[in-house]
Amino acid sequence: MATQSAESAPGRDAALITALIRHDDTVAVAESLTGGLVCAALTAVPGASAVVRGSVTSYATDVKAGVLGVDAQLLRAGGAVQAEVARQMAHGVRRLLGATHGIATTGVAGPDPQDDVPVGRVFVAAAWDDAPGIPVDEVRMLDLTGDRAAIRAQSVDAVLDLLTRCITGAGNA
Repeated sequence: MATQSAESAPGRDAALITALIRHDDTVAVAESLTGGLVCAALTAVPGASAVVRGSVTSYATDVKAGVLGVDAQLLRAGGAVQAEVARQMAHGVRRLLGATHGIATTGVAGPDPQDDVPVGRVFVAAAWDDAPGIPVDEVRMLDLTGDRAAIRAQSVDAVLDLLTRCITGAGNA
């Protein structure tokens, strides 16, 4: 997966904030491997306070369960790097912080594999209500390359691109 240039990410992030404002939507972020980078990218945009509800950096597995409501049995059985964990993180942070959209990242940035999951395996998720009380989501599995910083940066790009597609209806989200 190619990373975005330094010039394109701020433009994308500003367009995302504008789209959230235009749709009268809000976003909450649940992060693991990105450690706060997703929320930092969003809040770097002037006007973000109108739509960014907050974030939970759930780096520890027990925080995913205890704060975000990720099923503890799921975490025990398969670890923190799974599509269903990303899905539950996105829904959990959306509910916890009262946002219309929740996004999440979980994965292995390296330098070593984790729980038999290879470096570069990442799941990103977006969650929202299609209609009141009808939750829907989109989860993507990524196999990224590069060093730890590159994998984390690509993960930020991927989850923000996913949210952009979900909000604007562009692409196949």
